[in-house]
Amino acid sequence: MIVAISQPGDRHATAVLAALRARGARAVLLDLAEIPRRGRIALRYGRGGGERLLATRAAAIRARDVTAVWWRRPRALVADPRLGAASAGFAVRQSAEALMGLASILDARWVNDPWREAVANRKAHQLAAAEREGLPVPRTLVTNDAARARAFIRAGGRGGTVHKALAATPEDWRPTRLVAPDDVRRLSAIRHAPVVLQEYVPGVDVRVTVVGRALFAAAIDARATRSPEDFRPAFDDARVAPCTLPADVARRLRALVAALGLRYAAVDLRRRDDGEHVFLEANPAGQWLFVERRTGQPITEAVARLLAGR
Repeated sequence: MIVAISQPGDRHATAVLAALRARGARAVLLDLAEIPRRGRIALRYGRGGGERLLATRAAAIRARDVTAVWWRRPRALVADPRLGAASAGFAVRQSAEALMGLASILDARWVNDPWREAVANRKAHQLAAAEREGLPVPRTLVTNDAARARAFIRAGGRGGTVHKALAATPEDWRPTRLVAPDDVRRLSAIRHAPVVLQEYVPGVDVRVTVVGRALFAAAIDARATRSPEDFRPAFDDARVAPCTLPADVARRLRALVAALGLRYAAVDLRRRDDGEHVFLEANPAGQWLFVERRTGQPITEAVARLLAGR
């Protein structure tokens, strides 16, 4: 059995599960959010032990049957609404402990291991790891110190400085943007929430989807769109095409993903006019269907193969 941990309506999970089932694999979607309300878990130890069971409305999952787990985009656990706040918090904590205990003893292929992914998601950690692997990174400052931020922005010169969040939810996500005069006037506000400041690197975005040892690189030229700093708000207007990475960049990227403990990642690079590839960030659960649609690269099949052990 191959288990995809995500949520209903996840188009990427739907596409990969369909590809796996077409190969004859038994593949199920597991939504962790419903476990405290509707799931059943049983872990037996000692005499008569050995049972490792997680049952939901979708399937009964026995640990011995699981060959791969796709830690795609899990939702937070949700307690029964009839419980009070204190009891709900207790129920969620106990459910989380039991679930992660089960996860820790699974003899399965993880894409990605949730503990390693939690560390790999940290932008500050990614930048340090990229530097160790020899990938160029932009001048970057992570800070909640307004004076240091102001000095960094001044030193950025005519090229400008972009700002972005260290972490975001779907509710508070914002695109990467150049620091504007209004932002400088409000710099004292970062005392409450550190920000990432980074020199603006002009050039073409290169999105690299890493699936095991396979690299799918796509050049996304958003320079003539309304959003040259961040291609995402203007992707439909950007020029998109498959591209080939220089051998040394490909080698360093594979080394970086391995150092982060990942089997899958969507990596964003910026290719300067002189051909240098600069590392921006990596997303261990990044999307790819939008790239596959424009380039025809068989990324969905590659993810299915990886989960199937090929």
